[in-house]
Amino acid sequence: MKAIIVDDEPHSARYLADQLKSVWPELKVAGTAVNGRQALALAEEVAPDIVFLDIHMPGLSGLEVAERLTGCQIVFVTAFDQHAVEAFEKNAADYLLKPVAADRLEQAVTKLKMNAVNKRNAAELLASVAKQESPYLQWLKVGVGEHTELVSTQDVIYLQADQKYTSVFTTQAEHLIRTPIKELAESLDPDQFWQIHRGTIVRIADVASAKRDLRGRYQLTLKSRPEKLRSSQTYGHLFKQM
Repeated sequence: MKAIIVDDEPHSARYLADQLKSVWPELKVAGTAVNGRQALALAEEVAPDIVFLDIHMPGLSGLEVAERLTGCQIVFVTAFDQHAVEAFEKNAADYLLKPVAADRLEQAVTKLKMNAVNKRNAAELLASVAKQESPYLQWLKVGVGEHTELVSTQDVIYLQADQKYTSVFTTQAEHLIRTPIKELAESLDPDQFWQIHRGTIVRIADVASAKRDLRGRYQLTLKSRPEKLRSSQTYGHLFKQM
């Protein structure tokens, strides 16, 4: 991890750097700045993980600098305690008073390390979720006039075999695709789409009710389409729990 120190008093910056070297030897202090504008330029160049930031400086104050920094943890290091509330309102990781005691700096370092681990874990989790690709069909290519469009399977209410084609019904439209209903049945998420007939697949979340007849078939009323669908006796067992 990399850090920069921003302080208009060079001896204070050196003192903090020495302390950090003692309590956190793995941390690389990648540079120091003596005012706010220099701090912003250095942060853009170095992309630090942590910025140790004085508050009272010529030009931009530390609080103003903090508003412009992104992607890093900020620790205010100052001789003034009256800015603590405002500092934490700017998402400061910690607020240290000069001269910084060794045990207080160790506490801050522990917090910074924990924050970094939590951030890394969250990023890894998000990356893992983003990389997870569903094994099931997500899009259908449909012909619209002379061009092709993609229809999300999330918009599909039901599908029905139509000779060599399959009709795809959404809330407002009907499309024809060349994919056989059998192939679609194998490609769609079975937790979302149920085959209720040799030639019909329905999104189960769009079924409003299922009424059984004497032959064990079910007539389905849909939430988003006016037509009724009928299951064959073979698939009637799917609706016994409804």
